[in-house]
Parts: sequence; C-alpha cells; structure tokens
Amino acid sequence: MRKAARLLLAACCMLLSACQAEGEFSTWPCRFGYDNGLHLDATLASAMEYNSRGVFCKIWESASGGVAFINFQNNHGMTSSKEETAMERQASYVLGLNNGIIVGFPSLADGFVAYDAQCPNCVRASDNYVNPKFPVTMTSTGIATCQKCGRKYDLNNGGIIQNGEKGDVGLEKYLASTTGPQGYIAVGTKR
Repeated sequence: MRKAARLLLAACCMLLSACQAEGEFSTWPCRFGYDNGLHLDATLASAMEYNSRGVFCKIWESASGGVAFINFQNNHGMTSSKEETAMERQASYVLGLNNGIIVGFPSLADGFVAYDAQCPNCVRASDNYVNPKFPVTMTSTGIATCQKCGRKYDLNNGGIIQNGEKGDVGLEKYLASTTGPQGYIAVGTKR
C-alpha cells in the first residue's frame, strides 16, 4: 500500500512537470509527500479541497521532546499538528528554503499550487540561501506579507507581488499535486 502511494505521488509530480512552462517553478529545495488519508488532518484538508478555492495552508516541521511533528495553519485561523510516522521521518522532508511551504487552490487560477514561505526579494537581497529568516504571513483574503520588508504577495494570483520596486519578483513556486482532502499531497522542486 505504501509503495503504491509513493508511486502515485511520483506520477502526479511528473505529470505536473510535463504540463508546465519552463522556468515557472523554483529551483529552491523542496520535497514533501504526505498521506492525509492516513492522518485526516482537517486544517490541511481545507486547502486540498478543490471547492474551497482561496484557502491556503502553511506547512512546517517542528520537534518537541524528541518527537517530530508536521504543523498546519490555514489562512482562516485553523491550526493543527500531527506526529510524524517512522516512514515520514525517514523521508527527510525539505519544506522550502527555511522549513515552510504554503499550499492551496487559488481563486483566480486553475490547479493546486505551492509556494515557498520566505520572501524571495529579502532572500536575494541578503544573499542568504542557507538559513533565511524572512517568513511571510497569510491573511484570510489570500495575501502573504513579508514580516521584514512588508512586501505583499497574492496567493490567489500566482504569488505575484502587489507592492514593491522594479525588479522585485513574486513568491517562489513549486510543483504541486493533490488527490483531494483525504488523499495525497506532493510538493517538489523541478529537476
């Protein structure tokens, strides 16, 4: 069963990469596959539902007392945390540049999307790709705002920047797919 799930996730990512424009996706590191059919996390499911357009979920890892957790927070205030299984710990997730991705179905575009949860303009300005600390926070309307510079990004419209200067870029996007709220989610970097 687990092997079939991994094959399905890999197939979804390959199909996505075959259909997308060159250069649209980030080369920043990201690798995440999660079986929400096993965990039934409502916060994550809210962003994996096609009919819940405009709901986005931030995903990150944490540890407490030697136990690893996957954490979820959507842009409508729901939060949750699930203990990682032994298989998930072995998967060695890479959640973007600094332990955070944002996923969901945008209201202004088709398809499931994933963004890095770091401000790309601050990352580039600092030239810190190893351990950047420029997180974005989400509003209920799907706007992500950098805590450092105040730049705003529209999660519902390809992560484009809403305010900024000439040469600024939108949020980094990753390949992403889902089989639905009680299914699988796969997020990764284009090779």
